[in-house]
Amino acid sequence: MHLRPEMDGVTRGTGRDLSGRLHRAAPYVLPAPAVITIALLCAFPAVYTLYMSFQTWTGSQTRPPEFVGLLNYLEAFRDDERFQMAIWRTVLYTAGSLALQVPLGVALAVFFNREFSGKGLVRTLYLLPFVATPAAIALVWVLIYNPATGVLNYLLELVHLPKGQWTYGADSALWALVIVDTWQHTPLVMLISLAGLAALSPDPYESAQIDGASPWQSFWHITLPLLRPTIAVAALFRAIDALKAFDVIFAMTQGGPGEATETLNIYIYLAAFQYFRFGYSSSLLMLFFALILGVCLLIIKGRRQAERARG
Repeated sequence: MHLRPEMDGVTRGTGRDLSGRLHRAAPYVLPAPAVITIALLCAFPAVYTLYMSFQTWTGSQTRPPEFVGLLNYLEAFRDDERFQMAIWRTVLYTAGSLALQVPLGVALAVFFNREFSGKGLVRTLYLLPFVATPAAIALVWVLIYNPATGVLNYLLELVHLPKGQWTYGADSALWALVIVDTWQHTPLVMLISLAGLAALSPDPYESAQIDGASPWQSFWHITLPLLRPTIAVAALFRAIDALKAFDVIFAMTQGGPGEATETLNIYIYLAAFQYFRFGYSSSLLMLFFALILGVCLLIIKGRRQAERARG
């Protein structure tokens, strides 16, 4: 049985329309299951944490959560000095980490952006701290920082410099952790900066060389302005990681000595799993999220300004 010519044309036209619709819908339909799954996995904890932030609950099965409205938030800002100090330590830890890691990472990127003998081996050695596990890093640095048997105090003693208490002293513990974070994560800034350097056009450098610019002038007036958006991306990643740092700090000091290294993430953990204030810790998590979001928006705004200046 053969279709009439007009019916055959209609069938082919319908098939082409269906194929075209499927082709146009494919970018949305194919990733939809994964997107929906990830959205649900992210949305449920966020919504549940927001709900719990308005409750008071100690984890008891016999006493359900009790709605208290905004009392948890009021307590955090009005009565909880420990929370306020944890915010200050978190800001200091993040600012100190960025102040060290961004300049060092950019400097290392400029160094590795040129050719020299053994470049691959040396670059691999610099990347080792970044790929090490946090538990191993914490264990190594606990041994290094030990005031009695640590290698750091031994080396200082050899050159007749005063020994330190490091993570065992309240005044130096937070900054000792900043050094550990810098040792671990500066390679990430270096990698991002290297990618930015590789994308730069050689034309401005050739023009600067013809005009007699020195290497330092080329770096300050060409490389650094062109690299600012890339540096902003690296700073954004590191700011987020430093704000929510937990594993190395907890493994090395557990927030001590005293409360000297009790950052906001550590305090929220203790409030939930040591003091069993799950509702209050949920409210602190929401405030923590607002802090991270605010820092991210500031860095993104700075990056956009750098891109406009570059353009």
